[in-house]
Amino acid sequence: MIVQACINGARPADFHAALPLDPDAMARDGAVSVAAGAAELHVHARGADRQESLAPEAMDRTVAALRRACPGTLIGVSTGAWIEEDDLRTLVAIAGWRELPDYASVNLSETAAPVVMESLRQRGIGIEAGLASIADAERLVTLDHGGRVLRVLIEISEQTLDEAFQVADGIETVLARAGIRRSILL
Repeated sequence: MIVQACINGARPADFHAALPLDPDAMARDGAVSVAAGAAELHVHARGADRQESLAPEAMDRTVAALRRACPGTLIGVSTGAWIEEDDLRTLVAIAGWRELPDYASVNLSETAAPVVMESLRQRGIGIEAGLASIADAERLVTLDHGGRVLRVLIEISEQTLDEAFQVADGIETVLARAGIRRSILL
């Protein structure tokens, strides 16, 4: 079992007064999470304006701060399309990172997911394939390197337990039929 602490997510700055929105705050919360048993950290880097950002300045400062505070801990980041709101800007940002995370989450529901995955792969960054639907799983298994992801992240948004299990089971069935056997993060 993997305990992954998700430090801040896509939440707005006014979500909570204690939400870590700068590299030092993320590093402090990361260190506390690791001390409490987390083996990995997932963060949404923020720019100086406290908004989510994939820009090299934001990502490099965030990853470097986490590495200093939590040596040996796997660090993952989001690549959500809403962050840069432009696929080309996302790809340019990833190409400019100097402090590389260990892995990055890519939502297969997003149009540019295959090209974002390839960009990460070329940089040596592991891919956490975010699957929110059976269609996302079907898309993953059709990709040339779909079976070579670090792991699968099943992100269920269904609001009833029966629907959630139906989608999760459907995703697992698609992956199993394609022979993709990777760790699954729920």
